[in-house]
Amino acid sequence: MSDTTIFEHPLNEKCRTWLRLSHLFEQFEFHLPYGEEWHARACITALLDIANVLARADIKSELLKELDRYKQSLSRMANSPGVDKDRLEHILQELQQTCDGVREINGQLAQSLRGNDFLNSIVQRSSIAGGSFDFDLPQYHYWLQMPQSERSLQLDDWRHEVSAVQNAVELLLNLIRNSAVPARERATNGFYQKSVPGNVTAQLVRVGIPTSDNMYAEISGGKHRFSVRFMACADWQHPTQVDRDIAFSLSICAI
Repeated sequence: MSDTTIFEHPLNEKCRTWLRLSHLFEQFEFHLPYGEEWHARACITALLDIANVLARADIKSELLKELDRYKQSLSRMANSPGVDKDRLEHILQELQQTCDGVREINGQLAQSLRGNDFLNSIVQRSSIAGGSFDFDLPQYHYWLQMPQSERSLQLDDWRHEVSAVQNAVELLLNLIRNSAVPARERATNGFYQKSVPGNVTAQLVRVGIPTSDNMYAEISGGKHRFSVRFMACADWQHPTQVDRDIAFSLSICAI
């Protein structure tokens, strides 16, 4: 268990989408190596959720715009003093390769997944509580009983349809998270508020507190201002704002 718990809050809709996709890709990757049926079910659930998020027609263009914007922003740093030029060149090459991978996708992202009859049969029953049981989806039950090696090959094939998106999202979030150095801040009586300078395009707020403090950070706000409330919850039913000053780390990520 980590000594520090990080709470993240996106400051725009694009970053919110990247975080949701990253969460779903992590779920897929976590369960993929395991052979039990419930791990395979979790992979399918994550894959279907990814396909659903990618149904938005503008996500492909947003990914390309962000990759291009970051590439231009970082290129301007090439002649700045103290810049690791080898590291910068590596990042720029990675951005270009990732951008090319997204551009090579024909049509809408994850369209082949949403058009797959087998996957669609699972989607149609997913809105019903317990709707993916054997008697509702015998073909799904049959697939789940197949050897793991065969299931894994099929899951890898489906993942390939969105692997360029996964690479793009991971790269963007990595650049965003590493764009700021954490600063030490203090919340008065468990509350902190800050305005974001108008000339800064902030993407993400990251708040870190010791895991042993037995509290969580509730972050709200948008691109101009955000607030953090530190909450304690002894019975998991009635969280309350702590009534003491809290020291924490804060990163306002902008690139």
